[in-house]
Amino acid sequence: MPLVTFIIPVRHQDNARDWSRLKANLTQTVASISNQTNGDWRGIIVANEGADLPDLPEKFSAVRVTFPPNDLHELGKGSKEDFLDAFRADKGRRVLSGMLTAADSRFFMIVDDDDFVSSRIVQHASENRDANGWTIDHGYIWDDGGNFLFGHDDFSHLCGTSLIIRADLYELPGRFEDASLDWIKSMLGSHVRIANILSQRGAPLTKLPFRGAVYRVAHGGSHSQAPSLLRQYFLNRGVLTKPRRWLRNLRKLRVLGENHRREFFGKTRSNPA
Repeated sequence: MPLVTFIIPVRHQDNARDWSRLKANLTQTVASISNQTNGDWRGIIVANEGADLPDLPEKFSAVRVTFPPNDLHELGKGSKEDFLDAFRADKGRRVLSGMLTAADSRFFMIVDDDDFVSSRIVQHASENRDANGWTIDHGYIWDDGGNFLFGHDDFSHLCGTSLIIRADLYELPGRFEDASLDWIKSMLGSHVRIANILSQRGAPLTKLPFRGAVYRVAHGGSHSQAPSLLRQYFLNRGVLTKPRRWLRNLRKLRVLGENHRREFFGKTRSNPA
């Protein structure tokens, strides 16, 4: 029984703007996860039949699905609520497919296919096996290919790679067909709902006591279309008119150093850092 199973849901290949870029980013995400200091984990990539995946290292496996493309994958094809609803359903179905193949895991962490995680996560879980789980409230934002990290302290509301949850708290069904779509969207497709749901059940998550993940932004394949650090936190009109906020943001910048590379970016020649 693995202590932590990392689940990476990958969109349908017809929904990818540039599959070669997605594949390269996924390779880097896999390398990041594989850099855990504690080896009690496994990784599962959930992708459609026919999707060209990178070579996977030991401890990783692929679960193949046959879900159709998401017709509302791109923002602007419908209302924002319809866009989010379709995204939650598509992501949640993929996550459930992966979890059902690893139901014996102690903890699950859902990881977006272009993000990075701290090498200390599994070790922390091993020291706190009875915990409900953790929210990653403190993380970093990184411009794809950039030399700086931006410390963000409300990370779990910004990035989907921000939850480590004890598996039994999901109350997974025995079969995929037994899961309602509303449950799939709320528990597996959304990263902002589940913490409140668990808290109301008397199983609150605690804050991970270190910066636990890196959210990659400003790359062409990003589904969130998140803007660059410079544009979002320094050249934004709302920031430029408030010098104190601008200075606070400046203090949150960190040069991407060797320690960050070791902790988050893994060991691979395709490593972006």
